[in-house]
Amino acid sequence: MTEATRHEPGTPCWVSLMVRRLDATQEFYGELFDWQFEPGPQQLGPYVRGLLDGREVAGIGQLPADRDLPTAWTTYLATDDADETAEAIRCSGGTVAVGPLTAVGAGRLAICSDPTGAVFGAWQATGHPGTAVVGAPGTPAWNELLTQETESVSKFYKTVFGYELDPVVSADLDLVMLKVGERPVASLHGVGASLPRDRGAHWMTWFEVADTDASARRVTELGGQVLQAPRDAPAGRLATVADPEGAVFTIVRSAGR
Repeated sequence: MTEATRHEPGTPCWVSLMVRRLDATQEFYGELFDWQFEPGPQQLGPYVRGLLDGREVAGIGQLPADRDLPTAWTTYLATDDADETAEAIRCSGGTVAVGPLTAVGAGRLAICSDPTGAVFGAWQATGHPGTAVVGAPGTPAWNELLTQETESVSKFYKTVFGYELDPVVSADLDLVMLKVGERPVASLHGVGASLPRDRGAHWMTWFEVADTDASARRVTELGGQVLQAPRDAPAGRLATVADPEGAVFTIVRSAGR
């Protein structure tokens, strides 16, 4: 387990989930990842933070009863100025749906979407820098945008966040690594017709686990679903799963662990 340091602009720094049944969702992720929970900022309604050994890992909030929205994990990208980033998003063909607004004592945020409709957040930290620990089971391991093709949307993310783009050279793989300095921090993955029609372009959160196969079985036992069975990949052994409300995420035992 490694404590996270300050998140440079453009680095994925937090993930959060909005759900209909907050108590049941806490039970699911508490059992799956051994998270404990504490209250977080309540500006947008009931909200808790998942903890590992007292360190903040992710957030879960409750959707208003009158909002019929799909449940999905949201990736937040760090910024030094949420207002400036929101304006850059608008000027680059994206949309700002919420904010920028202040979470008292924590930071300033905006909920946005890129030109393909993929939702993400921008987070300007004050008291809450974001995910406080990495590398251990139950922590976010990677964030990847799944989209039809990467060429057009990569220009958006480069313009807004200043990433260096590092395409993977392959005849049968459309993959671009997003780098802050020399460090890969996230990826864009063009999947063509394989993009789920019911979801469209979306950011996918990967969570580290100690045993991918055992964790996939546990997802099912807890009322979730395994959407793609455990399989080996260059990044490690991974599976795509959904929680009981349908929020999709990837579990991975990273290569080298």
